[in-house]
Amino acid sequence: MPDESEPKAFSGSCHCGAIGYVYRTAVAPENWSVRACQCRFCRAHGVVSTSDPAGTVELSARDGSLRLYRFGQRTADFWICRECGVYVAAVMVSGGRRYAVINIQALEVRPPALPSPAEASFDGESVPQRNERRLQRWTPVVEGSDRG
Repeated sequence: MPDESEPKAFSGSCHCGAIGYVYRTAVAPENWSVRACQCRFCRAHGVVSTSDPAGTVELSARDGSLRLYRFGQRTADFWICRECGVYVAAVMVSGGRRYAVINIQALEVRPPALPSPAEASFDGESVPQRNERRLQRWTPVVEGSDRG
């Protein structure tokens, strides 16, 4: 059984490298919760996401390269590169803290043993239900990381 006590860092970025993340988790990649959201935005972007509420994510963006996009219930900012158009993460704010889910398609090196994505649909959730689900599942953002 893999040792899941020490966090490991996984870097990801858009195609041109202008925006990105460092995702730190003690969960071995073969045990990641991998999801394929079925909303139109995520399907159009080919998003496969993961998060770890016990991990951290550090976000980065070069000046002027970040486009924040909100849709639907407008409860999260979707990080999209202004240069190459790649979506790398979604970020929500709750209680003055930020939480994120990352697009693993943007990983610089994709771990070979990732589970197949489980289809996920969040249609019908109210704003409070959506926020509570995210607080339970999404990864805390390291404060001080670049907001773009």
